[in-house]
Amino acid sequence: MHPHTDIPLANAAIKKCFFVVIAVLSANLLPAQSNDSSSFFYQKGLEEKNKRLFMVSYNDLQKSLEYNPSNTDALRETGLVAVELRKYENAKIFFQKLEQKINNDTTAITNLATLYFWTHQWPQAALYAKKAQDLHAGKGWNYVIGKSYYEQEDYGQSYKYLQTAAKDDSTNAEIPYLQARSFIDMSNYKPAIAFFQRAIYLDSTKTEWIYDCALAFATINDNKSAINYYELAAVRGYKKDNDFYENLSDSYIGAGQPEKGLSLMLQVLEKKPADLDLLYSIAFTYYRLKKYDQAIDHWDRILSYDKENYKALYMIGMSYQKKGEEQKGRTLCDKAIAMDPSLASLKKEKKIDF
Repeated sequence: MHPHTDIPLANAAIKKCFFVVIAVLSANLLPAQSNDSSSFFYQKGLEEKNKRLFMVSYNDLQKSLEYNPSNTDALRETGLVAVELRKYENAKIFFQKLEQKINNDTTAITNLATLYFWTHQWPQAALYAKKAQDLHAGKGWNYVIGKSYYEQEDYGQSYKYLQTAAKDDSTNAEIPYLQARSFIDMSNYKPAIAFFQRAIYLDSTKTEWIYDCALAFATINDNKSAINYYELAAVRGYKKDNDFYENLSDSYIGAGQPEKGLSLMLQVLEKKPADLDLLYSIAFTYYRLKKYDQAIDHWDRILSYDKENYKALYMIGMSYQKKGEEQKGRTLCDKAIAMDPSLASLKKEKKIDF
C-alpha cells in the first residue's frame, strides 16, 4: 500500500458521500420549504384581502400557489379575490381547479354557477346551479336555471323553474317578465299579458316592459288597453320614435279613433316620406274616413315611387268610384286587374284589406 496514493482516493469517497447526503437532505427539505412559503404567502394574501387590498392579495395568493399548486385554501381564496377584481375568467379557472381537487366543494360550485350566469354561458350556468341546488348551497337557483333555459329557448323547462322561482322570491320582477316573454316567443299572447302586468306591478320603471305589454294587447286586438300601456310607457320615459307612433296610431285606428291615428301617422310621414307601408296605411285611413281626394293623393305618391304597384292603382280607381266618378274609377280598376289578375278578388269593397 502506498499512503500517498490512497489518501486522495479516500478524500474523493468522502466528498461523494457528502454530496449524496446533501442531495437527500435537500430533497426532503424542499417540499417542506415550499409548503412553508405557500403558507406564508397564503396568510399574507388573506390579511391583505381583509384590508380590501385585493390586487396585492391576488398577487400574493398566486405566489402561494406557485410554491404549492395543491393548496386548496389558496385556490379558493384566489378565486374569491379574482371575483372581487372582476377577473371572471381567471376566477373560473381557480374554482375549476378547486372542484377537481375537492369534489362538491360548495364554494367552487356556487361561484362557478354565478360566474357562468354573469358571463351568459347558459348551459354551464344551469348545470352548476343544479349542482348547488342538490348540495343545498346558496339560494335563488331556480331563477338562475329558469333564465338559463329561457336564453336557450327551452321555454318548457324555463317555465317550470321560473314558476318555482316566483314562489322562492315573489319580489323579483324579472321572473314574471321572462315568463311573459316566453309566451310571446311562442306566439301565445293572452297568457303573456298577465305576466307582463305582474312584472310591471313589481317594477314600474322598466318602460320596455310596459311597451311590450302594449304590443301584446294590440296583437290580440284589445286596442283600448294597448293605448293605455303605450301612453303609460311614454309617461314613464319610453322613447317616442317612429315605431312607437306607428304602433300607437294603429291602435287608435283599431279602437275606432282613426282621426287620432291618422294625425300620428302624418307626423311620422314627415320623417319617412318614402315609407310605402306608411303611405298605404295613411291612404287607407283617409279612404275609411271617406276623404277620397286625400286617399288618392297618397296612393299617387306610392305610384311615384313604384309605378308597378297596381294595388295602389286599383285603390285610386275605387276612390274615384266612391267620389261619384264611376267610369273613370272602373277604368283604373280594370287596368290594375289586367296588370295584376290577383286584384280581381278586391272587386267587392268588403274584401279590401291591407
